[in-house]
Amino acid sequence: MNSLWTDNATVSLQKGLDAAGERNRVMAHNVANVNTPMFKRQDVSFEKQLRQALAAPSRLPLATTHERHVGGQKSLQDVGHKVSTDRSSAMRSDGNNVDIDREMALMATNQLNYNAMTQVLNERYSLLRYVIHEGRR
Repeated sequence: MNSLWTDNATVSLQKGLDAAGERNRVMAHNVANVNTPMFKRQDVSFEKQLRQALAAPSRLPLATTHERHVGGQKSLQDVGHKVSTDRSSAMRSDGNNVDIDREMALMATNQLNYNAMTQVLNERYSLLRYVIHEGRR
């Protein structure tokens, strides 16, 4: 049974905010190393795992002890972000593959997503606060 604090929407928003915060930190690290020879940009993956967890059937998940075991479908509570290194070839002679224009555009998009998720989560909490206060009357 889902509580008010652990329903799919609230958990998705909370985990999305965590991932967006980490993504912002990683992109700032990329920008800080734009002139470091042989530096490879990093990225945060999260959305694919979230989609898979939300699409999973709502039946009880099988218990697993290793991620490669059969039935190892992640539940929404288990979804997290993952930092990976982009090993694609660099277009620069120093081996660095950070494109400052791309990073800045991604940072702006990430900030918009973060702000939107924050606003939605705040509205959900405001609604809960309203219901609690009106319930006292």
